[in-house]
Amino acid sequence: MNTMHERYKNEIVPALRKTFELKNIMQVPRIEKVVVNIGMGEAMDNPKALESAVSDLVIITGQKPVMTKARKSIANFKLREGRL
Repeated sequence: MNTMHERYKNEIVPALRKTFELKNIMQVPRIEKVVVNIGMGEAMDNPKALESAVSDLVIITGQKPVMTKARKSIANFKLREGRL
């Protein structure tokens, strides 16, 4: 995350100031938060798909994803409580 922030500060902010002719550096838009979400409905049938998705997210974000388990069962989604 730090390398992305440094690149934004050192390369992107000056380019945006030049493109939009902004006088003050505080006028440049900032990235507050980035959220990456992935739905894994096929993980119930194929457990290897879950491992593949986790490794892909690690490569994309540089962080280990948080696995969220279902709090409630939902019949329409064929989801049981406690499953990923």
